[in-house]
Amino acid sequence: MDRAAVPQKFNILIVGQQGRLTYEALLLVASLHAMSPAFPGRIYVAEPQPGPLWPKDPTIKNKDARALLEDLGATILPFESHHFGDAYPQGNKIEALFALPKDEPFLFLDTDTLITGDLMKVPFDFDRPSASQKVEGTWPKPELYGPGYTDMWKSLYDKFGLEFESTLDLSQPDEYWRRYLYFNAGFFYYKCPHAFGERFLEYALAIRDDPPEELVCQSFDPWLDQIALPLVIHSFGGGRHLLPTGLMDGEITCHYRLLPLMFARESDHVVDVLDKVSAPNDIKKVLKQYDPFKFMIYHGRGQKVRDLFDRDHLPRKEQAIRNKIRREGYWMR
Repeated sequence: MDRAAVPQKFNILIVGQQGRLTYEALLLVASLHAMSPAFPGRIYVAEPQPGPLWPKDPTIKNKDARALLEDLGATILPFESHHFGDAYPQGNKIEALFALPKDEPFLFLDTDTLITGDLMKVPFDFDRPSASQKVEGTWPKPELYGPGYTDMWKSLYDKFGLEFESTLDLSQPDEYWRRYLYFNAGFFYYKCPHAFGERFLEYALAIRDDPPEELVCQSFDPWLDQIALPLVIHSFGGGRHLLPTGLMDGEITCHYRLLPLMFARESDHVVDVLDKVSAPNDIKKVLKQYDPFKFMIYHGRGQKVRDLFDRDHLPRKEQAIRNKIRREGYWMR
């Protein structure tokens, strides 16, 4: 039987907390409910709990948002922050893994993701992890007279006793960032969240607290999760190009990052899905409480941003898109 034709049961993990992530989480869950109604697993909204690593209470305060998330089938899942917290909130995606049911396959999604198709069409192989390849060369940044990409990346594989050569994409030039295994942490998956989380945490803390000398001039903030992620994936026998192209970060999901960027560069289908899932009155009532969603979605500012760009001829660099939106006075985050 075709593996892709067999419905897979797995859990989805996102992070929700006070502020922007509350509203992004609601939009994501609403889009899953609308676009992938046959999804058989559970969607968990992991919520960091107050503690010494959070100067302010990070929990979701909006009672209507909490109620709607649960009405749409989400489970709000509290977890404790022991290592990262407010100083590095991207660490939530690592520490939240331990709150998931052990030995159950999971898909992590960044909260700023819209489900735009049937997630059950994606033939995940949860025995071989992978992650988003919608990535730019954000790390490392080689110094003029310092180590190059090969020396820096190899120092990390050596640190954790991992084989390095098979991770290289030999179709790419030496010392070009795409030659080296690097992912966007906007989605990743594996067969057990605890096993993945333990290794992710181990590698991230070791890189942060005791980096190889080849990395002495490199910044780990905000890239720490994306530095550790390829090492973790490789250690479990995963890698790049393990999913059919065009599904994740394509037909099925859109990692939009910020609404002005979505309106500027994403397809008409993505915007149509956004309009559809944000239209019900109970959802609209909550989303309008967050100004970027209020003005971008409901007051027409998103369409004004959209009219600024030809999506067939977008600027090559994201910064140019941001700058144009700012010049016109439409930037919001």
